[in-house]
Amino acid sequence: MFYVYILQSMKDFSFYIGQCNDLDKRMSKHFDGMSKYTSGKRPLRLVYFEKVDSRSEALKREKYIKSQKSRKFIALLIIKWKANWVVE
Repeated sequence: MFYVYILQSMKDFSFYIGQCNDLDKRMSKHFDGMSKYTSGKRPLRLVYFEKVDSRSEALKREKYIKSQKSRKFIALLIIKWKANWVVE
């Protein structure tokens, strides 16, 4: 299982889009400042993730999201994702 994820910086509200095969481990690296790009952007929050079956799918999805170059696209993606988290 692989993941595509979006982090948001609470410092400057920028987004970081990435992919990995162990979401918990990768988030720990980001949150602990052990990831080069996001270390200066902390604090961070995970605002989106999705599971995919293969590394190639994750890379394609990451590339697609990045290619949109649109905060509006990312915001809509996050809103739709949060709508699926139904609390019963």
